[in-house]
Amino acid sequence: MSKLSINRDTQLCMSLSARPGNFGTRFQNHLYDALGLDFVYKSFTTADIAAAIGGIRALGVRGCAISMPFKEAVIPLIDALDPSAAAIGAVNTIVNEDGKLTGYNTDYTAVAALMTEHRVPQDIDFVLRGSGGMGKAVASALADHGYANGTIVTRDEASGRALADRLGYRWARAVTPGPGLLINVTPIGMAGGPEADALAFDEAAVRAATMLFDVVAIPVETPLVRLARRLGKPVIIGDEVLVRQGLEQFVLYTGCRPSADHVARAARFALG
Repeated sequence: MSKLSINRDTQLCMSLSARPGNFGTRFQNHLYDALGLDFVYKSFTTADIAAAIGGIRALGVRGCAISMPFKEAVIPLIDALDPSAAAIGAVNTIVNEDGKLTGYNTDYTAVAALMTEHRVPQDIDFVLRGSGGMGKAVASALADHGYANGTIVTRDEASGRALADRLGYRWARAVTPGPGLLINVTPIGMAGGPEADALAFDEAAVRAATMLFDVVAIPVETPLVRLARRLGKPVIIGDEVLVRQGLEQFVLYTGCRPSADHVARAARFALG
């Protein structure tokens, strides 16, 4: 469906983020065009999340991706939670069915799928740094899929302990070398952020690990990913999460599941 043919029946999907990017817009619109769907996607930011959610309902916006810092703030503003979001207490996707807004968490489903695809053993000892919305999604996906031996590392003890206690994990303020899998779910290493050049884990911990997982997608090669590759460690990178969760959002919005080839083409376009 060419964007030149947008009409009154075209369904709008969108995203809300503190710092809107282009990945979702490029990925979703590429798939709409490839499959001839009468949809269009646009990213937004807002200083009034309640008004923005009200607009989704009032204007019949079909779906909305939710990013930092709104993943928890939207919960009291919507009507229902899918189990993927209810178990975590964080929403990254809203679907509008005739004015009823339901929250989902496709980060959760993406992480579970990637752990299987990368054949990460369930008995691995892991450390997860972070306890925000994405941290909750990743930790919950691990707990629900049999990864029982984990430690949550946070600067803020209250939030870290709360997440660790809820899922049966340990809490720590700092990382010591030893865990087999290191997972970063903080903005450390994110382009444009205050810690863009920092490492989420120090070199000693990375050297001792057998595998790394960095959910930061921009840039693709974060300082942590570059270090892990230099040391020959296998890595799950943030754009894998980005593509997988974006695919599941597309399916929720449209009811269509594109082929692997369509997804690969859209991902190359969006990340290019």
